[in-house]
Amino acid sequence: MCKAQSILAGNSILITREMTKKILVVDDEQDVRLSVQQILEMSGYMVTQAENGRDCLVKLEKETPDLVVLDIMMPGMSGWDVAAKIKENPSWTNIPIVFLTAKGDEMSVGMGGLASVDYIVKPFDIIDLKQRIDKVLQK
Repeated sequence: MCKAQSILAGNSILITREMTKKILVVDDEQDVRLSVQQILEMSGYMVTQAENGRDCLVKLEKETPDLVVLDIMMPGMSGWDVAAKIKENPSWTNIPIVFLTAKGDEMSVGMGGLASVDYIVKPFDIIDLKQRIDKVLQK
């Protein structure tokens, strides 16, 4: 069991959960990856990071997470391309994707809704992020 006391946005929350759900966080910004990892680990999740699309695909070859949190605007391979590769691979096609991105325009949000189970625009509220991921993983 993982017990963690955290203070999120001024709210004290006692979290007790088994760390069974695995989440892969993919973002080219280290600060975002670390922040999201910290929030999710305090919520009882096991979190790994990938710094770009290619790194994500390499990590997926080694281990299948329960969820991928994916940025869209990354150098080399965009989040759109990564999502397409995930959906093309029969071993990964059922992995839910949550986009976490600064692309908040109407077209991107609409397209993101087709390619993912949720679409969160940066800057994000940490409690909202946690609740939405909990909902996707049905905690």
